[in-house]
Amino acid sequence: MDFTRRDIHSTEIPVLCRSCEVRHKGMCGALNPDELTLLSRHTRQIQHSSGEELVGESTDVEAYDNVMRGVVKLSKTLEDGRQQIVGLQFAPDLVGRLYATESPMTAEAASDVEVCRVPRPMLERLIEQNPALRKRLMDQALRELDEIMEKQFSGGGNLKASSVGGIKVAANILNLMDSSAEGKIIGVISESDADLGTQIQDLMFVFD
Repeated sequence: MDFTRRDIHSTEIPVLCRSCEVRHKGMCGALNPDELTLLSRHTRQIQHSSGEELVGESTDVEAYDNVMRGVVKLSKTLEDGRQQIVGLQFAPDLVGRLYATESPMTAEAASDVEVCRVPRPMLERLIEQNPALRKRLMDQALRELDEIMEKQFSGGGNLKASSVGGIKVAANILNLMDSSAEGKIIGVISESDADLGTQIQDLMFVFD
């Protein structure tokens, strides 16, 4: 009889995922073994050297990148042609705007980076089926929204929410929330900037 100790949590996990150091912290922490197995059949791990572009501004969104190692820089081209850094992403962040058909900014490796690339249709299907995954990714998106709103209200770097797609992102995120939470957030935004609150609400109706 084999008395060798087996870790059921490890043996049920796909081989591709077992060595991932951020699996429990990132989006995959919200997936069960069957969902992980399904996802692993469609994903691939990619390494990017520092300075290499992961996705370009205004390009079609065909996949999302889950950061496993390194730092990703997000930037936006301003009206005068200058590049404005709008954020940094680290493991286990997800690079890419959920449900967006076109990337509103450029994602570039700020260091050597390793990512797990997930096809857009596969991830969006899992999001619809798994409320825990939906919430985990929404929490990340809300943190990014907080940063955008902070820069908008502080005037940091002459950066406007609209210049980084912030208004569309806000409307998209709020459409995913229940009505009570949605109303509270809209109320807070409107208290600080009534016009901004109205613009977000208008776009929410468009996305419905």
